[in-house]
Amino acid sequence: MSEERSDPGGIDRPEPVSKTRRKREMHARQDLGEELVRLSEAQLSAIVLPEKLLDAVLMARRIQKFGGLRRQMQYIGRLMRDVDSAAIAAQLDVWKGQSRGATARLHVLEQWRDRLIGSDDTVADLAAAYPGCDVQHVRTLVRNARREQVSGKSPKSARELFQALKEIIPDAAGTRVED
Repeated sequence: MSEERSDPGGIDRPEPVSKTRRKREMHARQDLGEELVRLSEAQLSAIVLPEKLLDAVLMARRIQKFGGLRRQMQYIGRLMRDVDSAAIAAQLDVWKGQSRGATARLHVLEQWRDRLIGSDDTVADLAAAYPGCDVQHVRTLVRNARREQVSGKSPKSARELFQALKEIIPDAAGTRVED
């Protein structure tokens, strides 16, 4: 963290870290602590944290008052000094990437559903892109979704079509998702 600087007298002394840099690092650790507080129980248990830090994170979840929560977050930031925050940040980035991938997949599924409801030719495109899908079932769902859309009913068939597309279209890992 600190670099050594040669003195004219021949003595090597560590270069002092600027106050701005220390504050920036402090805020980064505190932000990382805030992300820890927002994690689910399963995610939090997947990260190896010292007992003191884990207790502070769990306590922050219970605090309702803004001032108390702010002080607790500062405390968490201070405790983060003793932890390998790079490893925690890397794990959080992995989870963020997974959620970005899941969001992108949902957008793809929504686009397919909208295209299917909007055009008759899209069923053939789906069958060509994903061989082995039940084309007849998809056509039935599309036809019912169009009827519901025209009559102003709730989009039950459109939701069923979306679920069918989840089973037909693989995710990024190449596996089909089944509920």
